[in-house]
Amino acid sequence: MAGGWDEFVKKRCPSSPSPTANARRTAFARSAPLPGVSSRTVHGVRVRGVDVGPETRCSHYGTDRDVVALRFGCCEAYYPCFECHETVADHDSEPWPRERFDEPAVLCGVCGAELTVGEYRDCGHSCPDCDAAFNPGCAAHEDRYFES
Repeated sequence: MAGGWDEFVKKRCPSSPSPTANARRTAFARSAPLPGVSSRTVHGVRVRGVDVGPETRCSHYGTDRDVVALRFGCCEAYYPCFECHETVADHDSEPWPRERFDEPAVLCGVCGAELTVGEYRDCGHSCPDCDAAFNPGCAAHEDRYFES
């Protein structure tokens, strides 16, 4: 990609306040591969994000308890976190819709269990299938994942 680095730098350090120029740079940045962007199949389910590990950890959240991927309503794709969606997706995020809370929306990266929103909320921060510990801090971002 000729000029790829220059365009990337312009996106990170815009020199022009022009909305058209900024839109072009943003479109280029979204289409160009970003360092660490990956897609991985975890227990047969595709998970997109930044440096996605085999148990769904990412570059944003990498503790031993960060082992879930969440499904977004806008694209029905699984991402380890909202920051991965913001970085990788070419659209704005929308949380999983309330009327679909009875469908799988959370993936355990340890065993591959897919949980509904209710099952996830009721599980006591551990997978009901394999007992892997989930990060209780995810509750602070719940509005980004599940419609209220």
